[in-house]
Amino acid sequence: MKRLATSLACPLVLSVALWAAGPAERKVVYHENPDYPAVAAGMNLHGTVKVKVWINSDGSVRRVEYIGGHPLLAQAAIIAVKNWRYELGAKETTSQVEVKF
Repeated sequence: MKRLATSLACPLVLSVALWAAGPAERKVVYHENPDYPAVAAGMNLHGTVKVKVWINSDGSVRRVEYIGGHPLLAQAAIIAVKNWRYELGAKETTSQVEVKF
């Protein structure tokens, strides 16, 4: 009975561990650096913008949502990330990306 319980528990533990880890990150195959906004350059502003990216199965970016970082840098980061391309996938996935200025 103990052997049966152990053999049933192992796959359950493994599946929970895989679920908690989430899907593997898809690699970027093409990326553009953002244009540095003139206003930010005048202020000598640097920083990181964090965005959430929805990636289609064909690797194109469907949607980009601003999460955090300096608002003056956000639009440039969003425009650049929209042009990125990821490796192919079985289905749509999401990822969080940090764009450094």
